[in-house]
Amino acid sequence: MANSFVDKARISIKAGKGGNGAVAFHREKYVAAGGPDGGDGGRGGNIIFTVDDNMSTLMDFRYKRKYVAGNGADGQGKRCYGKDGESLYIKVPRGTVVLDTETGAVMHDMSDGKDWVAARGGRGGWGNSHFATPTRQVPHFAKPGLNGESHDVTLELKLLADVGLIGFPNVGKSTFLSVVSKAHPKIANYHFTTLFPNLGVVYAGEGNSFVMADIPGLIEGASEGAGLGHDFLRHVDRCRLLVHIVDISGSEGRDPVEDFYAINNELKEYNEDLASRTQIVVGNKADLVTGENSFSKDLEKAAKELGFDYFEISAAAHKGVSDVINACAEKLSKLPPLVYYEADYVAPDPVIDTSDDLVIEEEDGVWYVEGPWLSRLIASVNFEDYESRMFFDKTLRNAGVYERMEGMGLKDGDTVSMEGMEFVYKD
Repeated sequence: MANSFVDKARISIKAGKGGNGAVAFHREKYVAAGGPDGGDGGRGGNIIFTVDDNMSTLMDFRYKRKYVAGNGADGQGKRCYGKDGESLYIKVPRGTVVLDTETGAVMHDMSDGKDWVAARGGRGGWGNSHFATPTRQVPHFAKPGLNGESHDVTLELKLLADVGLIGFPNVGKSTFLSVVSKAHPKIANYHFTTLFPNLGVVYAGEGNSFVMADIPGLIEGASEGAGLGHDFLRHVDRCRLLVHIVDISGSEGRDPVEDFYAINNELKEYNEDLASRTQIVVGNKADLVTGENSFSKDLEKAAKELGFDYFEISAAAHKGVSDVINACAEKLSKLPPLVYYEADYVAPDPVIDTSDDLVIEEEDGVWYVEGPWLSRLIASVNFEDYESRMFFDKTLRNAGVYERMEGMGLKDGDTVSMEGMEFVYKD
């Protein structure tokens, strides 16, 4: 049962390879010498993450770990282009954060509902029709398609909720959520009834509502992974406001003040920012408190020493609940919006051995540059990304390619063709 909720998964993704360009020649019955007419290969399919609001866990990724998009088809004669590879859409729940597995850096936060291209397909190779010149009228070569991008990624589901209910197991969080919203969490008198977070929409007056999450009960050592600690603490990250529910009845022989400090310590150990998050402390099960019980006063003192508001309620009897909701609405009106994780992933520069020589030729005002390492370099570059283009330019300069070409007569404004890609040279 404890594994029925899955909120972290590791998968590998690979975009499709581009199709190869074709080597073909025009053939007609009464045409003596047809020219080259090989078509280009199709582009490889992309890997695209998309939000599915019907999903609430990452369970699907437990059974499938490798995701590969379709390859582009090869080009054909008569300048027929190969068909593009089929892109693969991977559905994830809203709130999923995509991380680079090796570095742990954030690649993208899938909270805005927009599709995100995680790996781009390789470009299709050029057919031989691109390489015909007045001095090379019958090119017997074409270019292969480039490989698509690939990544090992970690998916983490961090629920989107304004308010998170925290506290030890069996203190009444699920009961509280069921009372203040239309959520129907499973409720029973034993520990760990809740095995995955429940969400409910709470209405605090006309036009004023917020999302509340019942974060399953934490225990001491949760920040170090005890129990299901890491799985549950992960969901508190998003919450703007924490409602800390404590059992003040002492019905299980526990000290509410010790519980209060223990949970706050777990938050601090997991993430310093969580310990400083705004809290409202709620002493629950007040209906079970006897006149001789001083737990409530002790807890109120402890809460106010940390600057937290304190309320005493009985969720089961619906007493004092509205005061807590009104306090939540007031606090939220002054707090910043939900947390979104900014991408900080930087793709590492590929290691390219530039020691091998390149073939550089000038024909009819176009400079042609070819070579194995240049093919590998171009395959590793995303020309839609500025930093990637700068890496491409830097590698060529460091390898002395521009200096060599300038010595051969390359001028500002000349056209340069590298492995089928054309550029205008700027010195």
